[in-house]
Amino acid sequence: MHTLYDVPAPAKLNLFLHITGQRADGYHLMQSVFMLIDWSDTLHFELRRDGSLTREDLNVPLPQDDLILRAARALQAATQCPLGAHIGIRKAVPAQAGLGGGSSDAASTLLALNRLWNLHLPRAALEAIGVTLGADVPFFLRGKNAWVEGIGDIIAPLELEQALPRSHFAVVKPEAGLDTKSIFSSQSLKRDSERATISGFAAAHYQFGRNDLQPVAQALCPEVLQAIEWLAQKGLQARMTGSGSAVFAQMPQAVDLRDAPSAWQVRACENLELHPLAGWAAD
Repeated sequence: MHTLYDVPAPAKLNLFLHITGQRADGYHLMQSVFMLIDWSDTLHFELRRDGSLTREDLNVPLPQDDLILRAARALQAATQCPLGAHIGIRKAVPAQAGLGGGSSDAASTLLALNRLWNLHLPRAALEAIGVTLGADVPFFLRGKNAWVEGIGDIIAPLELEQALPRSHFAVVKPEAGLDTKSIFSSQSLKRDSERATISGFAAAHYQFGRNDLQPVAQALCPEVLQAIEWLAQKGLQARMTGSGSAVFAQMPQAVDLRDAPSAWQVRACENLELHPLAGWAAD
């Protein structure tokens, strides 16, 4: 029996997030840099020859029909694959945090099952499935830190002279989570930021720009500001990632993070140059 153990699904940070407009269909236009970090879920895959898909929650209970099972079903349907899988999930990346945990799980599921079932789909075919599951899934499938534009569909890898410097980050997820829809539907959301350039970003990297969703998020969830202020007391300049509620700050030197409120999840993270599964699909 083929078994794949310990397939990682790393989180991401939005180093900045600017909303530059809104389309007629309601989708928001944005600019951001997505950066992979070493805070990961772990997925276990075991081949099933009866075609069924089952999931086991190894530490925290998940919704009955989550993105992992939806990704597996979508891959089965797209390829008419007769095989199945038993999937164990050990969650570490918190939900409703803006860290992309669910999308990353879906991407790792597609990459792992593509290999487990010997489907040999190229990355573009996996992306076509992934984008139906969530806007961030193609980023995780590509496996490289990237400049992201449009509605999240324009993804340019940051490589060579544009590559992000290695660094450490404090990442704080307050107890409360945030619902993405409630932020994007807010009347007070700034939707007219000027367009940024990669060269402008590269001149400042971890100090560049802001998160346009943050003022709305702070109004909905005061803990976002509390987490930012807690990091400020330690001399760290923090901002929110994605639609929150997690915040992060670059750590030029080691900082003691042990005195955080007990209900918060706090991690010292490093950025990743490549997704651990970056070589698992052919371009």
